[in-house]
Amino acid sequence: RAFAEGGIIEQRAVSPRGELAPEEKESIRVFQNSSPSVVFITTQALAQNIFSRNVFEIPKGTGSGFIWDTGGHIVTNYHVVENANKIEVTLNGSKYNAEIVGVAPDKDLAVLKIPAPPKTLKPIDIGDSSGLQVGQKVYAIGNPFGLDTTMTSGMVSALGREVMSMTNKPIQGAIQTDAAINPGNSGGPLLDSAGRLIGINTAIYSPSGASSGVGFALPVETVNRVVSELIATGRIVRPGIGVSMAADDINARVGGVLIVRVFPGTPAHAAKLHETKQRGNELVLGDIIVSIDEKTIRKTHDLYTHFDKSRVGDTVKLGILRGKETITVPLKLEDIH
Repeated sequence: RAFAEGGIIEQRAVSPRGELAPEEKESIRVFQNSSPSVVFITTQALAQNIFSRNVFEIPKGTGSGFIWDTGGHIVTNYHVVENANKIEVTLNGSKYNAEIVGVAPDKDLAVLKIPAPPKTLKPIDIGDSSGLQVGQKVYAIGNPFGLDTTMTSGMVSALGREVMSMTNKPIQGAIQTDAAINPGNSGGPLLDSAGRLIGINTAIYSPSGASSGVGFALPVETVNRVVSELIATGRIVRPGIGVSMAADDINARVGGVLIVRVFPGTPAHAAKLHETKQRGNELVLGDIIVSIDEKTIRKTHDLYTHFDKSRVGDTVKLGILRGKETITVPLKLEDIH
């Protein structure tokens, strides 16, 4: 009871809540188990005063990441830390200056390291995305709009999507989800109903820049492979043949991928592939790649996709159009820096 002028005000009794629904219990369990593994990332960049020429730091952006191991490694998107002069990671209320261990722009991935005590680090549980099915429930944890440790839920709405990296290279096997992903969620984990990492939230499809019910996550198999390489060597191994290629508007006119330049000391150089040359006023076209392992090649995207599924040391067979003759050239892929 509460007293007020003129009488007594009676408040209504609280109704018994009862048991939480199984779905609610599941969501709570996933959040409580996984949120300690998620971090908040803020970045700063250098700017120069146009009048005084003084250089100073300005806020660049925010994003998410997650703890990979007890060694202090943090995984996030490359675009979250791109061109950052200073990176700060917030974990359980503590702030740490982070250093970059390695980046993979073609995969939009980056690995950071913070000097946090191992006992404060809870590595995220690693899952498997190869057996995902459309309709499975998923959770996204991150820091949308700077609101730290926010969880949204949804389902796998499509599989096998393709997204473009910051370097305009295709990333295969992306997971499409309708879980709300907004600016600031980038680099955060996408989890299955068991709370295991199945992807890293990396992009949204939206004219307004906010969630429209279509988001994309890089599959955990790609994350696991790339992150392991970055931690071990600071870079990723890139299988290739050692050529530069023409733009796709030119490739569309020649019916394949035109080789512009062949770099010395590469598989393409050893195989004596022909590059495009200028002879006086005449442009002599180089070899045109029309197939790889009997799969038709029409644009650079097709080659990148094939190399992405290959490993250094694999032998591939290139179908080459040289003048009016089509030949087959075997090449062993090497690590192209």
